[in-house]
Amino acid sequence: MQLGHDENDEPVQAKIVFVRDRNRSRQWLALLSTNTNLSDEEIIRIYGKRWDIETFFKVSKSYLRLAKELQGRTYDQMFAHTTIVFARYIMLSVASREAQDLRTIGALFFDCCDEIDDIRFVDALRLLLDLLRAALQAALSDGSVVTEDVIQQFIDRLPRPIKEKLAA
Repeated sequence: MQLGHDENDEPVQAKIVFVRDRNRSRQWLALLSTNTNLSDEEIIRIYGKRWDIETFFKVSKSYLRLAKELQGRTYDQMFAHTTIVFARYIMLSVASREAQDLRTIGALFFDCCDEIDDIRFVDALRLLLDLLRAALQAALSDGSVVTEDVIQQFIDRLPRPIKEKLAA
């Protein structure tokens, strides 16, 4: 689909992804992306992150009085006020999560690795393991049996969620 033209008179292509509400089958959402190379799943994932940010700002402004509570006009006063409002939001978010989910923060972090997919931690870890394997093979002239044993011992000591991601 073409939206129009940019400042260089080049056509601007777009992609529309339709998402149906799981709870209300007649309700749906149309997401528009100008990056036509992204998959539908990636567009939905990015929009999900964007929605969390919009919710954060709505709560900060409407309920935590980000803009209305401050009487000062200096940079330091505004910075301090914003810091206090964001600290309130963090405390409310932690309390809300703890009321709904009894897992620890650390376990919850590993369970939510998909949420931070931008980082591609598992890909970075695989690359580091390959580099470690190559360095061990270069250092040990007697073969790769010792190398693979050292690599496996390292993997065995990793947290369970990371081992599961590496196995995939």
